[in-house]
Amino acid sequence: MGSTAEKIEKRFTYAEYCTWNDEQRWELIDGIPYNMTPAPATRHQIILGNFWLAISTYLKGKTCRPFVAPTDVVFDDYNVVQPDLLVVCDLSKITEANIQGAPDLVVEILSPSTSRKDRREKMALYERFGVQEYIVIDPANETVECFNYVDGGYGHPDVFGCDETMTIALFPELGLSLWEIFEKVKVEAVNEPGPEYRNR
Repeated sequence: MGSTAEKIEKRFTYAEYCTWNDEQRWELIDGIPYNMTPAPATRHQIILGNFWLAISTYLKGKTCRPFVAPTDVVFDDYNVVQPDLLVVCDLSKITEANIQGAPDLVVEILSPSTSRKDRREKMALYERFGVQEYIVIDPANETVECFNYVDGGYGHPDVFGCDETMTIALFPELGLSLWEIFEKVKVEAVNEPGPEYRNR
């Protein structure tokens, strides 16, 4: 997503949020507005597009529905966010305007300006409202962290590198080849035990 969050002391509600200028994107966390402009970098969007394609292809014909930003997720009057990607399996939460309540899966792709918020404020929000699986993608380090909601909270994440196949707890039969998500080229190394992965 975009730039560093702008914090203001006054707490705002979703009703107020809906009146703001459409030229800028905002999120509310505990009533505090976070400015999400400017638009994400192209690398962010490429990774998001590849992840979306894999998830949406797998979910075709199934009950769960995937969404990409900007889609409002309304947890309550003071908490409204736009995850990069989300999956909702309880279709009663899907309205014409937004998602009402916690998605089953949320994916956030880090950028230098949003990394702290995604790992701190948004992770705490998702944990508090019981998002079952939270996936954090780090384009700079080409890693993926998967946090699963167990016994009321997130424990230590499962961490995957760009040369691995990632599994999603909600969809265990789906294996995601992360070298395809990150658009790495598999190169067989000469006289080496395994392949290398390089940028396309």
